[in-house]
Amino acid sequence: MKPTLRLLLSHPSHFIALGFGSGLSPKAPGTAGTLAAWALYPLLQALFNDWGMAVFLAAAFAFGIIACTQTGRALGVADHGAVVWDEFVAFWLVLWLTPPTLAWQALAFGLFRFFDIVKPPPIDWVDARTRDGFGVMVDDLLAAGYALLVLALMVRWLGD
Repeated sequence: MKPTLRLLLSHPSHFIALGFGSGLSPKAPGTAGTLAAWALYPLLQALFNDWGMAVFLAAAFAFGIIACTQTGRALGVADHGAVVWDEFVAFWLVLWLTPPTLAWQALAFGLFRFFDIVKPPPIDWVDARTRDGFGVMVDDLLAAGYALLVLALMVRWLGD
């Protein structure tokens, strides 16, 4: 099934899983979803302190498992490209732990997209062996971990 505006608006889980519509992008929906997450991140920063952000991200991850499972089933593909909530949550985590400058955030964006697309081990192993919403969410969390590791090393060597 092709994701449509009708599907997007048919259920709150679909609206979330499809990244508020960003996943409907005809080209590079994962990148479009990550860009949308980046655009929304300043709103989250304004709403939450560090503890609040941690709780929000954990809840967004847990809800993402449900929403991505439901939307994947509706689309007939567990990890359909239009499902981008996994990019949202994982990239919000990366941004939360990245130095708050445009240059560092742009680097974080590039690193996250690289690791999400390339899926180096063990991301590829996890992606091939996990199903439904959990698998959709966890492989991006691992890509976020790789991006954060590289960013931490760069901050250590270059300073922020």
